[in-house]
Amino acid sequence: MIRTDDTPPTWDERTQLTTFLDYTRDTARAKCDGVSAENAHKALLPGSPLMTMGGVINHLRWVEYYWFQVVFLGEEDEGPWTEEDPDREMRIAVDFPLEQLLDEYTEQSARYRELVAGHGLDDKAERAVRDGLRVDLRWILIHLTEETARHNGHLDIMRELLDGTTGA
Repeated sequence: MIRTDDTPPTWDERTQLTTFLDYTRDTARAKCDGVSAENAHKALLPGSPLMTMGGVINHLRWVEYYWFQVVFLGEEDEGPWTEEDPDREMRIAVDFPLEQLLDEYTEQSARYRELVAGHGLDDKAERAVRDGLRVDLRWILIHLTEETARHNGHLDIMRELLDGTTGA
C-alpha cells in the first residue's frame, strides 16, 4: 500500500485532519485487498458473530453517513439500523459482494471529502448528539478517524486469521 499519511505539504489543521481520515480509509480498503468472496463474510470471533471483513466495511460506510448526513447536515436518518437491530449494517453486509461494499465506501468518501472542503472546521452540526451538544466538523473528523482506525485493527486481526496476510 502506498502511504497516504506522509507529511502534508502544509501543516494547517484541515489538511492534517483530512489526511489522516483518508489514510485510515485507505488502510481499511487495503486490508481487504485480495480477500476471497467466502472469507469476506466469514465471522471469526465467537463473541462477535457480525464481525466480518464485509461487515466492518459496511459499518464504516454507514458510520460516516450517520455523522456527516444525519448529525452534521441534519438530514433524516435512513440508515439500515433499527432499535431492534442496531447493528443491522453489519448483518446485511453478507448480502453484498465485498467489492460492491468497497466501491460504495470509496464513492461516499469522495462525496464527504467535498462536503468537508465546503465547510469550516468550526461549523456546528445541525443535530445535537446528547445533552443538547452540537459538535463541530473538527470533532466529527477526529471521531471518524478514531472509529476507522479502531476498526482497522479488527480488519488486521481478521485478515491474519483468514489467510495469514499481515501488514498494510
